[in-house]
Amino acid sequence: MSRSAILNEVLNLNMAPKRGFYPLVLIVSLSALFIFSLHRYSSLPLPSSPPMTQFPLTNTNLNILQNPNIQTSPNFSLTIKVLTYDRLPSLTRCLRSLAAAHYDNDKVNIHIFIDHFKVLDQKDEYLDQKLNESRQILDFVDGFEWRFGQKMVHYRTGNVGLQAQWLEAWWPASDDEFAFVVEDDIELSPLYYRFLRGLIVNYYYNASNYSPWIYGASLQRPRFVPGKHGNKIHLDEDTQVFLYQLVGTWGQLLFPKPWKEFRLWYDIHKTKGIKPILDGMVTTGWYKKMGDKIWTPWFIKFIHSRTYFNIYTNFPHESALSVSHRDAGVNYGKTAGPDSNLLKETSQISKFAPLRNLKWYDFCFQEVSPNRIVNNVHDLDPILKSTQKSNTLILVNIHRTSKMFIKNLLCHFERLNVWNYVLVGPASDFLFDLARRGNPVINVDRFLDDFKKLKLSKVKTEVFVMAYVVKKALEMNYDTWVLDHDMIPVKPELFFDFLKLGMTVDFYVGERFGILFAKSSGSGIWTDRFVDEIAGMGGEGSFGILVGKLLEVKGVKLERVNDEGVEVKDSGSLMKNETKVVFWNSDLGLDLVRNRLESFGLWIIDGECNCKAVICHSS
Repeated sequence: MSRSAILNEVLNLNMAPKRGFYPLVLIVSLSALFIFSLHRYSSLPLPSSPPMTQFPLTNTNLNILQNPNIQTSPNFSLTIKVLTYDRLPSLTRCLRSLAAAHYDNDKVNIHIFIDHFKVLDQKDEYLDQKLNESRQILDFVDGFEWRFGQKMVHYRTGNVGLQAQWLEAWWPASDDEFAFVVEDDIELSPLYYRFLRGLIVNYYYNASNYSPWIYGASLQRPRFVPGKHGNKIHLDEDTQVFLYQLVGTWGQLLFPKPWKEFRLWYDIHKTKGIKPILDGMVTTGWYKKMGDKIWTPWFIKFIHSRTYFNIYTNFPHESALSVSHRDAGVNYGKTAGPDSNLLKETSQISKFAPLRNLKWYDFCFQEVSPNRIVNNVHDLDPILKSTQKSNTLILVNIHRTSKMFIKNLLCHFERLNVWNYVLVGPASDFLFDLARRGNPVINVDRFLDDFKKLKLSKVKTEVFVMAYVVKKALEMNYDTWVLDHDMIPVKPELFFDFLKLGMTVDFYVGERFGILFAKSSGSGIWTDRFVDEIAGMGGEGSFGILVGKLLEVKGVKLERVNDEGVEVKDSGSLMKNETKVVFWNSDLGLDLVRNRLESFGLWIIDGECNCKAVICHSS
C-alpha cells in the first residue's frame, strides 16, 4: 500500500479527546473572577463564542500572538490628545463635544497641544493680531473645565507644524497606556468613549481577540482608498467593525507598542534621509507636494512595511463616532463642511464581533486573508479552495532560498495581479510571517507529521509534499502550475499561454527552466503510487524536470514547450520584449543575481525587503 493510501486510512480513524480534571475550588474561583469582570464592563457586552471559521489561528503561530498584558479585569489609562493651532471656533466645538461624552466615572486625562503661529518678517500689526488670537485660545483653554481627569496644556514657543504635533504628542509610559488623538476640527459623539473602552477590552485585553498586528482604531467614517486604481469602499450592512490598513486622522486611537515601533522606525529613516516614498499611493503625491508639513506618508510607509491594520467602524446612514468639519487649514484651503453624520443613538452600536470573524482590507481595499497555514492534510482543502482562481492554482517551492528573493517574487505576483499561489516551505518565523501578511503557505514540517509512520527518511520531503498537493489539486479539478523559487514571471502570458494549449495532452514542462503545468484531466495518472515514485526519484533538477522524466519513463504523453525565458548568467543576458520569465541557477551568487535583476528592472523591493510600490487592480 502506498504512503498516501496509508495516510488516508489513518485519517479516517476517530480519536476520542482526552479529558482533564479540574478541582472544584478552581472552578468556583474562575467563575467569581469572570462575574467580576463582566460586571466591570457591562456597558458594552463581550462577544459570544462563535463557531471556528475555516481559517482559525493555528497552534503553530500562537506563540507570537499572545498579549503579555492580558488581564481578566484590565486596568488601563487613556489620554485624549487634542492638537490645535489658530482655530478657536473649531477648538471650542471639539472640546465641548469631548466634555459632553459619557465617561462612566472612568478617569480620562486630556492633553491640549497649542502650536505657535509662524513668526517671519511680518509687520507689527499682523504680529499683534496673531498674539491676540493666541491669547484668546489660551484664555478659553484655561477656562475650560475638564471634570474627568487631569487637564494638561502644552503651549509651544515656536511653530512646529502638524507633523511634529502628532509625532511628539505621545510616548507611551507602559503597554497599558493608550492615546486618542483628535485635531481641533473634529466633533465627537457622546458615545465615543464607551465604544473605545469596549474596543480596548475586547481587542487588546481579550486573549481570543488579540493581534499584535493591530495598531489602533479610527472612529471616522471610511471614505478614502489611498492606492491608485483601488476598489471603492463597499461594505454590507452587517459589517459594523472591520480592519483596514489606512490610518485615520479624524479621531485615531493608538495602541502603545506599534506607536513606539513606528517612532523608532521614523527616527532611523528620518536620520538617514530615507524618504517615505511608496509608489502607487496618492499619499506619496501629497508628500512630494507638502513635504514634512504632513506626517501620514511616514506612517503609511511604516504600516506597509509591517502589514499592520487599523480597526474601523461602518454605521448606517453615513454615521460615525467622530466627524471632521474639514475647516480651512493645512489639509483644506477652505472649509468643506462635515464629512459624516454624528452618531448619537446607542441602538446603532451592536456587540463587538470576534476578531476571527472580521474582514481585513489592504491599501487597495482588497480583502486580505491572514494566517492561511496548511499544517496537516485536513487543512489542505479549504486553503486550496480559498486560493484558486478560475479553477487554477500555482504552487511555489520556497525551500533553500533567500528571503529577499521570495519577497521580490511576491511583489511581481502583485504587479501581475496573480493571487492564486500557495507557498510551500519549511517551518520558520519567516514562513509564518508570510502567512500572517495574507500569503497562503504550506508548512512542510508540520504537514509531514501525518506521515511519521510511513518511513519517509529516504525521500525528498519537500518533493513528496509538492507531489501530494498537486495530486489533491488535480482531484479538486484545479489546473496547476508548479514553480521553483529561482525565477520571476515577467508577463502574465507565462500562465495564460498554457491555458490556450491543446486538449490532447495533460502535462506540459518548460524546455529551459522546468515549469510544470498539469491539467486536472491528468488526475487519473497522478495517483498515490505516482506521488511515491516522484518522491523516491534520485537526481537533481526542478520539480517539473523530475516529473517530466518520470512521465516519459512511464510512457505518458508529455509536451515540452518553449517558455521564452531568459537565463541570468555572469554576462550576456539580455531582456527582450517577448521575454515572459527570467530564471537562474541556484548555484549563482545571490549578489550577482540581484545585480542582474536590477539591471533588468526586475528588483522591485527596497532595502527592507518590502515592495517599492502598491499596485492596485480594480476588481
